[in-house]
Amino acid sequence: MARAIEQRSREVEDRDRLATNMQSLVDLLSEADFIARRNQRSCVDAADVEKALEHQTHRADRLATEVSRSIARGLLLIDTEGSKVGQVNGLATYSVGGQIFGKPTRITASARVGDGQVIDVQREAQLGGPIHAKGVMILSSFLAARFSRKIPHSLRASIVFEQIYSEVEGDSASAAELCALLSALAGAGICQAIAITGSVNQYGEMQAVGAVNEKIEGFFDVCKTRNGVHGVIIPSANVQNLMLRADVVAAAERGEFHIYPADSVDDAIEILTGMPAGRLSDLGEFPAGSVNALVAERLHEFSGIRQVFGATAAPTHRLQKSAKLAD
Repeated sequence: MARAIEQRSREVEDRDRLATNMQSLVDLLSEADFIARRNQRSCVDAADVEKALEHQTHRADRLATEVSRSIARGLLLIDTEGSKVGQVNGLATYSVGGQIFGKPTRITASARVGDGQVIDVQREAQLGGPIHAKGVMILSSFLAARFSRKIPHSLRASIVFEQIYSEVEGDSASAAELCALLSALAGAGICQAIAITGSVNQYGEMQAVGAVNEKIEGFFDVCKTRNGVHGVIIPSANVQNLMLRADVVAAAERGEFHIYPADSVDDAIEILTGMPAGRLSDLGEFPAGSVNALVAERLHEFSGIRQVFGATAAPTHRLQKSAKLAD
């Protein structure tokens, strides 16, 4: 009974509430009853319920198995060790046959001198939905508000979900996208052993997302066949939604897998880079050597380059205009 109740909480993604869909409960207990009878037992126990859940997952896991196999064979590129600048492991979910499963996806960002635009490659390729586009606009606004209050916002950046060829929708990867962009600007490497999920608002606060259990378990399934200690960053608001599989809980208890709650993108970038994020002082400056300070320095450099380029290009522009008038 306890295992069945636990599953009801997992279905509604809240450890303080229960799903009231009776048909799914009847289906689960009927299959558990069948398993107990087949083993010549008159009482259904927790192991029977667990086995019934495994069977339900197995019947709908063809796509999940194919994705896992592609990652294992290196067809889908997912790093789980070392650090990379401008690259982070985000978490996506898929739904097949009523079953939801999560898998990591590589998100990369690049930055250069420009006119303040953050390019959402998915949207430009018509592979991004409106909610995802909204998330990218929000993180772009966050960057401009935090770092370009007194200088021109001279950034041109690109963000892309690598090896994703279907539509990307939702804003649950906006925290990952922002961290990848901050890493690219600061030149700070991101730990590839840690994945991240969560959306952000214009103040950099982490916001709750859906399917957090499946996302964590998807990254865990990739990492359990690889060496090292791994983990996932989630919004603090999602802690109440945690109803994880027993093997994930056991790995966490052994210290082999970690779940990091974060309240803001500053918390997340500190975990991912191992560097202090840096809080703004009363003088309007970030502490030297912090991620935010490095980002601010890079954007100030971009602004200077753009102003110098504009000054040197102006005489040529005036000359061309004068020649046109003469003609």
